[in-house]
Formats: sequence, C-alpha cells, structure tokens
Amino acid sequence: MTAGASPEGVRDEQEAARWVRAMFGRIAPRYDLLNHLLSLNLDRWWRARTARRLEPILRRPGARVLDVCCGSGDLLLALEARRRGPVLGSDFCHPMLVVARGKMERRQSRSVLFEADSLRLPVADRSLDLVTAAFGFRNLASYERGLAELLRVLKPGGAAAILEFSRPPNALFRRSFEFCSRRILPAVGGVVSGAPDAYAYLPASIGKFPDAEGLAEAMRRAGFRDVAFERMSWGVVALHIGVAGV
Repeated sequence: MTAGASPEGVRDEQEAARWVRAMFGRIAPRYDLLNHLLSLNLDRWWRARTARRLEPILRRPGARVLDVCCGSGDLLLALEARRRGPVLGSDFCHPMLVVARGKMERRQSRSVLFEADSLRLPVADRSLDLVTAAFGFRNLASYERGLAELLRVLKPGGAAAILEFSRPPNALFRRSFEFCSRRILPAVGGVVSGAPDAYAYLPASIGKFPDAEGLAEAMRRAGFRDVAFERMSWGVVALHIGVAGV
C-alpha cells in the first residue's frame, strides 16, 4: 500500500477506504462532541484561525471554494462566514454529511454538499480557487494521490490548505501529547462514542502521518509551489498552504 491511511489488518487502498468510511459512519452522531471534548475546544479555534488565514482568497469576487473531507461541516461553516457566501463541501461518508446538513439548516447556510471520494472528485480540472481539508487528509488511502487530486482541480494560482494534526517539535511536549493520544483519547473516545476501534485508529493515524516538514515536502513533490506551514498550539496541529503552478 502506498503511504496513506492504514487501519490494522487492511490489505489494500480499497479496503482501507471502506474501513475508514464505515468507522466515521459509526461515530458521526458523537463526532462533534468528542472533537470539542478531547481538544479542550481548541478545535474551534484551529478552524477559525484557518478561515481567517484564508480570508483574502475567500473574499475574492467569484472565487470557487471546496472543502473536501468536510465531515460534520465545521470548517465549511467557518469558511462560509468569512466568505459571506456559499462554498462547496464534499465527504465520502454519508452519515457525516447528514450531520453537516442538519447543522447547515439550523444556521440557514447556503453552501452545497455532495458525496464524493476525495481521491476521485467529480470536479472539472482547473476549476477551483481554493480547496481545504481539515483533519481528514490523513484518512485518505493515498496521500500522494490525494495531493494530485487537489492539484488537478485547482486553477493555476489557486491554493490548497490542509489543517492536520502534527508532531510537536519540542521533545518533552511531544512525549506528553503522544501519551495523551495513545492513552487518554482512546479510553475517553471509545466510551463516549461506543466505538473503541475508531478511537484506537484515530491517534494511531496521527503517529503515521508525516510531520509538518514532511507534509510540506510531499506537497512540493506533488507540484505545489510556495508551500508554507504554520504550527498551532505548540505544534499539535499545522496548517499547510500550497499554490498550484501555472
């Protein structure tokens, strides 16, 4: 299997995708609660910071924006608020889109959701100004093909923004973070969600994902230019932004 999500026991990319889709379907009803609980509500700030960082693109007249792996829609709604207009959101897990749709209806959102695999988006080449992914990219079955797909749908000069968990650069803090990820998150997440396998997989997926420098280099290899990243919360997460070439 190429570098990508690799739940224990899966044999190939197709099986990994099926496992991840089913796992998110099981935890969808309590996904937001656990995100806020386990991050001490920092996840709200991470998404708000991302939306602020992308505001110059969001405010461009006629800009087309897609949030892939949109899950329950929190980043999509944060982008919409900064854009003051609709954006597109996609995810391959239907129960997560149901949660997102309910949230959007309560907020009278005008954004549009569609169900799609982020490795095979039903989107025309060079048609988007901005593509985002928050805490979903590391769950793709192939990171290389995921980056290639983001690049395919972006206009020349368009940007991809990936918000993901990372490894803190400070060794002492990193050990504390890894202890919490491996011990506390699976225990609490498993009890609250009723899906202990999901909250064993999720912290393990963080450990297997490239660190901030590694993801930046992968984006450059894929063809993005002007790649830069910003660490947040002592490096627990990182926001990467890269520009599609001409």
